[in-house]
Amino acid sequence: MSNTCPPSNTQQPRTKSACRLYCRYCHNNVCTRGMRALLLADNRIELFSTDMPPMMRIQLVGADYTTRSCRCKIRNVACLGCGNEIGYHITQPCSECLKACNNGHFWMFLTESVYPVELKDPKNCTAIAWLCHPQENEFDELSKLICRDAICR
Repeated sequence: MSNTCPPSNTQQPRTKSACRLYCRYCHNNVCTRGMRALLLADNRIELFSTDMPPMMRIQLVGADYTTRSCRCKIRNVACLGCGNEIGYHITQPCSECLKACNNGHFWMFLTESVYPVELKDPKNCTAIAWLCHPQENEFDELSKLICRDAICR
């Protein structure tokens, strides 16, 4: 698992690499489609984000809160493998943030709490660009596993 995504400041969003994200504490796969990003409120803060809810891998914890920089409602998320808080979810974006340049990513993972593994094309071992990585429905992923398990019995 030595492949990592390049820093976000070296690539345009369309060519950023897609990554799987893993919890640093228990190595649980917490996101199947992540990418490096910069915090809108402070471009010096790098994190990982996704536009897909990482169902069945993380849990919302605590109550919604806001920050000093905007009125977005935010709730922390914890890894279901170990219970450690690893990021946050913007449960209700504020009007200013919706008007600002954003990518629709409302699930954020802290770089100190997760690590990335760059997704590679199995045909030629090149990095898969964010926009070329399909949005998988994680419920479909789970149902495939359940169906495969039922067939094997």
